[in-house]
Formats: sequence, structure tokens, C-alpha cells
Amino acid sequence: MAAAPPPAEVKTETVQFTNGKEMIDGYLALPPGTGKYPALLLVHEWWGLNDWIKEQAQKFAAQGYVTLAVDLYRGKVATDPMTAHELMRGVPQDLALSDMVAGIVYLVKRDDVVKEHIGAVGWCWGGGQVMELAVHEPGLGAVVVNYGALPTDPNQLQQIGAPVLGNFGANDQGITPDDVHDFEKAMKNLNRRVDVKIYPGAGHAFENPNNKDGYRPEAAADAWQRTLNFLNKALH
Repeated sequence: MAAAPPPAEVKTETVQFTNGKEMIDGYLALPPGTGKYPALLLVHEWWGLNDWIKEQAQKFAAQGYVTLAVDLYRGKVATDPMTAHELMRGVPQDLALSDMVAGIVYLVKRDDVVKEHIGAVGWCWGGGQVMELAVHEPGLGAVVVNYGALPTDPNQLQQIGAPVLGNFGANDQGITPDDVHDFEKAMKNLNRRVDVKIYPGAGHAFENPNNKDGYRPEAAADAWQRTLNFLNKALH
């Protein structure tokens, strides 16, 4: 049998957009071909906008999403936990939120984006950030939180209009299974659309191969497929 043809090339570039008077960088990945596509805003882990997040943007673009990975660290990237913690703590929540909103506005203004079909995906710290975005942007089309902090205030949960998909590790010491169950129950009590899965034997950041001790390839593959199925349903 002949080898399958390689996938059509995804186009990538670094772009800039404004939040008030500040310029923000983002990594943009575009689907092959022309036309209008649903769009995704990606929010990085506490490490910053590194190569792994860029790879995720490329993967989503190959699936037919105009994908913008926003840089909430203003160009800084950490390679050790101490630096990552300092960078994370150095971002005021209101600034992170306004940066993400600016990223959404950038996507809305693009001619190749279906403006009503924009979602957000985040991992680790970025997972918590996309949940904040969901609270403040009820028009968001979909949210995927991968082992990120979850809101608990019923008044905040009430504001979430988007369906939420969550992927979590049973051994995560930061976002525990109890936290996930409480969130799921509270969302369902408010008639919000929520689908969470807790992976046995997985801890925090189990989807990232750079997490050498914590990477769980089978769980990561399942979480990726769940994410695609969810987004394909929510944003098409």
C-alpha cells in the first residue's frame, strides 16, 4: 500500500494585538486552505508560551481551527519551577483577563473566523485562566480546562454560558478529585453544561511529555480525543 499523503501544511506566525495601550504577542496557527473556521484561544501552563503550547496550536489548526496561543507572560518563558512560580505570581488576575479578552477580540476581527464559534483551551495555570474567561465572557462557545483551578463561587458559576469540558488527574495534589466533583455538582445544579473526566493513575500535567515522571500517554491521548469531540460538537 502507498503511504498516506502528509497532512496539508499548517501556517504559523507570531502576531501582535493590543490591550489598551499595551502590545501583546500571540502565536497564531492557521488551518490549511481558505475559508472561515471556528477559532480557539489557547492559554499556556505556568511555564509560559513555550514550544509545547505552540505544538498544541499547530495540532488544533490541523483540525480546522484558527488558533491563537496568547502570551500572558509578555515574552518570558520559565524552564524551572521557581521561575515559573515567580512569573505566574507576577501576573495580576485583571491583566490576565483583559489580555485574554483582547485575544478574543483579535480573533473576532479576523476575516477567516466564524465569530460566533470561538472557544478557549487551557492547561495547568492556563486552565484556571480560561475558567476565569468563561465567567466573564458568557458568549464564549466552549471551554476546555486541563487540570486547572476551578471556580467555586455560585455567583461566578452562574455567569458561565459556555459548555465546559474538563480533564483531570486522580493523583493531582492541587486540583483534587473532590474539587472536580464539587465543581461538576455545582454546575449541574445550575443547569450548566459540564463534562469532566478524572484519570486514574494520573497526576498534574499528565498530558505534557516534558513532564517526564508525570506524563501518561494513554490518558493524554484520550483527553485529546475527548477535547476534539467536544469542540467539534460545540463549535460547529
